[in-house]
Amino acid sequence: MPVSKQVTFTEQPNVNAATCPSRSVLEHITSRWGVLVLAALLEDGRRFSELRRIIGGVSEKMLAQTLQTLERDGFVHREAHPVIPPRVDYSLTEVGEQAARLVSGLARWSEAHVTGVLAAREAYDNRT
Repeated sequence: MPVSKQVTFTEQPNVNAATCPSRSVLEHITSRWGVLVLAALLEDGRRFSELRRIIGGVSEKMLAQTLQTLERDGFVHREAHPVIPPRVDYSLTEVGEQAARLVSGLARWSEAHVTGVLAAREAYDNRT
């Protein structure tokens, strides 16, 4: 029978505390590729190759690492089908969908405000 490891906290989780495990959760879902993977999976379950096409600029290695990290954290479900050629589908878990909705909103906000941010950068860079 497998041994279950029960995780307990002696203090209230606080992402600002250096040793709080919630910090690594936040880092995983808000990483460069984590946000994009979660947002892409929010629309629908995807195969690895579909994710790679949707997420411009991600290497095969980084996509694989990001998916593995998100799967380990319980955000992504990986389903391998016993067919030839091999087929693996990725989808969001319930908690993954919750996180994806939040980070997807941030991604959409950045798209809507990119012009203003770029103008602010240029103004900053041109200060004398």
